[in-house]
Formats: sequence, structure tokens, C-alpha cells
Amino acid sequence: MKKKAFFHPKSLVDDKKAVGAGTCVWAFAHVMKGARVGRDCNLGDGSFVEKGAVIGDRVTVKNGVSVWDGVTLEDDVFAGPNAVFTNDLWPISRNPGFTLSRTRVCKGASIGANATVVCGTVIGEYALVGAGSVVTRDVPAHALVYGNPARARGFLCSCRKKLSFAGAIARCSCGLKFKKTKNTVQVSR
Repeated sequence: MKKKAFFHPKSLVDDKKAVGAGTCVWAFAHVMKGARVGRDCNLGDGSFVEKGAVIGDRVTVKNGVSVWDGVTLEDDVFAGPNAVFTNDLWPISRNPGFTLSRTRVCKGASIGANATVVCGTVIGEYALVGAGSVVTRDVPAHALVYGNPARARGFLCSCRKKLSFAGAIARCSCGLKFKKTKNTVQVSR
């Protein structure tokens, strides 16, 4: 039996058909018409999803997070409490020349509490952005980044264990093998 979406009575969802089955939208969350929210998501209290924003399946958006037009959170993304996304590199009130800058957070990535993701960036698959960090440039897949500006401090398996490389190869205790090239890692067969 297909689970229905849950909408707290104090949530505001302009188009409930655009919210996937099994998703929970909690109190004071607002999902605008023109936004898309996938299946089995959790939108915390006070979160906001603007028209044009895209949220995949099994995404967690914690309390106080705004997902603006031009921001895509792919499947299995975690956005921690009060994480900040932007969509305008040159913000001016009532700017007639507004240019939307797109941001993509790839599958399985996590954004820590109070981190800021400057628009126009891509957070790679299974990357982890530390709490309070400021992301000003693309983050490679599996990278652990933190600081202001956020810098790569290591790499993580998709199971979230830190990878230790012997040369260009790392094996995680979960069984996955990784190959490192310049500033990225990828699963190796």
C-alpha cells in the first residue's frame, strides 16, 4: 500500500500534488506552487521551498532551511538545521536584471547545521560539508570540507567512514574500493 504524504495542519503547501508519497511536511513549513518535492522526504518546522526548487527522494530538510528557486537537492541529501542556500551572486532588492545562479547538491551529500552554500556551486555525491562552513566553490564527490571558506580535509566513503589512501587506492571496511585522482575520488571496481 502506497503511503500518503503527511501535511501538518499548520504547514502551507500550495500544490499538494507536487509532494511525493510518504513525505512529511511539518508545522510552519511552506512549499510554494511550482516546487517539486520527492517521496519519503522530511521537511522540518519553518522550512521553505520556493517555486522552481527541486527536492529528490528521501531528502531531509531540517528546521529553518530555505530551498530557493534554482537549488536542486538530489536523492538522499541531508540539509542540517538552518543551513543556507542562495540563488543570486549580486543580490539587490527589486533587481530587474536578476540572474538566477543554480546550485546542485548531489546524491547522498550532507550539509551541516548553519553552513552556507553560495550559489553556482555543485556539492558532489556523498560529500559532507561541516557545520558552520561557507562553501564558495564546487565540492568534489566524497570530500569532507569545512571552514570559511570550506576546504577539503579528507574523503569519506558513502557509509561515512573516513578513507585512508595507500597511494591512490583506499579500501573501506564496508567493502568499497576507491581510486584517487588529483582532487577527486571515485568508486573503483
